[in-house]
Amino acid sequence: MAKPEKPLTGEALVKEVCRRIRVARSYWDAHNNAACRGERERALALYNTLTKEQKDKIPQQLRVWLRYRSEKYFGAHRTPPKSKGKAK
Repeated sequence: MAKPEKPLTGEALVKEVCRRIRVARSYWDAHNNAACRGERERALALYNTLTKEQKDKIPQQLRVWLRYRSEKYFGAHRTPPKSKGKAK
């Protein structure tokens, strides 16, 4: 069992946000929408904890994908994914 980690701060937090956005984009490119949605939500939660200066350290290409392009496909206005239950 993994030991609880300290909350990330500073450069480590910026690096983790970038990593999570890149992972979400790789899932997106692989057409794995469920995994992409989960990873994007984690990245967005961390991104929202950043200060203005820290957000500026994230490459613009990643910020644009996280905020705009992925919002188009995964935003609240979209129909949520269906559960994988048995069809009746």
